[in-house]
Amino acid sequence: MEPWVYALIIAVVIALAVIIASGYVKAPPDKAFIISGLKKEPKILIGRAGIKLPFLERKDTLVLKQISIDIKTNGYVPTLDFIGVDIDAVAKVRVKTDPEGVKLAMKNFLNMNEEQIMAALTDSLQGNMREIIGTVKLKELNTDRKKFGDEVQSKAQTDMNALGIDIISCNIQRIEDEKGLILALGQDNMSQIQKDASIAKAQADRDVAIAEAEAKRVANEAQVAAATEIAARKNDLRIREAELKRESDVKQAEADAAYQIQQQEQRKTIEITTANANIARQEREIELRKKDVEVTEQTLEAEIKKKAEAEKFAREQKAQAELFERQRKAEAEKFEREKAAEALKVQAEAEMYAREKEAAGIRAVGEAEAKAIEAKGVAEAEAMEKKAEAMKKYGQAAMVEMIVRALPEMAGAVAKPLENIDKVTIIDGGGQDGNGVGSMSTYVPNVLAKTIETMKELTGLDIVEVMKANTYDAKVNRNITVNGLSEADESAKSAAAAAVMKEGLEPAN
Repeated sequence: MEPWVYALIIAVVIALAVIIASGYVKAPPDKAFIISGLKKEPKILIGRAGIKLPFLERKDTLVLKQISIDIKTNGYVPTLDFIGVDIDAVAKVRVKTDPEGVKLAMKNFLNMNEEQIMAALTDSLQGNMREIIGTVKLKELNTDRKKFGDEVQSKAQTDMNALGIDIISCNIQRIEDEKGLILALGQDNMSQIQKDASIAKAQADRDVAIAEAEAKRVANEAQVAAATEIAARKNDLRIREAELKRESDVKQAEADAAYQIQQQEQRKTIEITTANANIARQEREIELRKKDVEVTEQTLEAEIKKKAEAEKFAREQKAQAELFERQRKAEAEKFEREKAAEALKVQAEAEMYAREKEAAGIRAVGEAEAKAIEAKGVAEAEAMEKKAEAMKKYGQAAMVEMIVRALPEMAGAVAKPLENIDKVTIIDGGGQDGNGVGSMSTYVPNVLAKTIETMKELTGLDIVEVMKANTYDAKVNRNITVNGLSEADESAKSAAAAAVMKEGLEPAN
């Protein structure tokens, strides 16, 4: 085949492709494309594509979507009962999509827009509605608008079928009569409705009253039944509470008895511990008394030998004794605290045991007290012996020194009653013994002198003569010598006399 043939074929194919491409059409669902020209019957495209041959075929458009048409009477039209009414309705129409309907619509509405179609159909629909109004009474027209709309739709559909139009619906929007009879009918209906409503309300009130009475009766029966049930439950509850209380009382009694037994054991332990502590304390006191006697002996010896050292030693001993006592008390308290828990546990047993051992405890305490008294007596006797030996060692001078030291205390004791005298009134009788002031001033010296005389009679020691023996008159003029006094005795005698003079006491002649 020649090359030019291939080129021709290609050119033809390209030309056909261009023709087909330029003639390609696709119809939307709401429109119909009418392709006509070559064939006797036109080709209808609805929602599908097709080919239109350029220059040989043409494309026309037919609107298929729904259209709303406002139908008005444009004046008062008389009804079957000769009452003029003005009605406003809305009809929804569309072109039929079946082949016969499309053919009829193509003859009447081809290439028309919505407004043109509405104008073409309005007159026909309004005429059909006026015809139907003349066959219906006003009351029926007003009370059953749907029926009226359906009759208009049915009447107009006959004419619309010839045009290829389908009426989807016809709805009445407004009805207005010429004389205002619709309002009057409404008032009459309103009265009837009010009447019916009053009757219905009365019947409803009656039904409510009956229902309330029945409900109260049922509620009362339910309340009585509930109260009876509650009373029965309360009675059962009281019986159960009594049983539980009885069981609780039994358990409480058992617990109280166990507690009492435990308490008795703990009290018994406490009493035993307390008795042992008392015995130990008494024994310790006896030891302390012995130590006190020893301290007293050491203090007496130190007082005679070296007073300052003795006082220091006594303070140290006292401090040690107090420290020891505090330590002992601290140990005893610690021991009691440690034993307190054990004592609580066996308190009840302690009480019982304490009663059994009460006689033995009393006997032990008595023996301990007897031993304490015996030890105390022995200690005091030993102390007295020590004191006697000391007195014997130092002789009469020590006795004189002690007596001289006691003179100020004796004078203070004699003058002590005078402190209680708030006011003294002296009445001078003018007697031979002197006035009242003199008697008052010599009260203390006279009593002290009589005390010294009494001591002389009891002990045979004349303190006045002892003190005079150291004076110049006694040694030179009167030649008084006190026998049994050594140099130490003489020093003690001189010290005693000096102490008497220092206290302001003059020996009696």
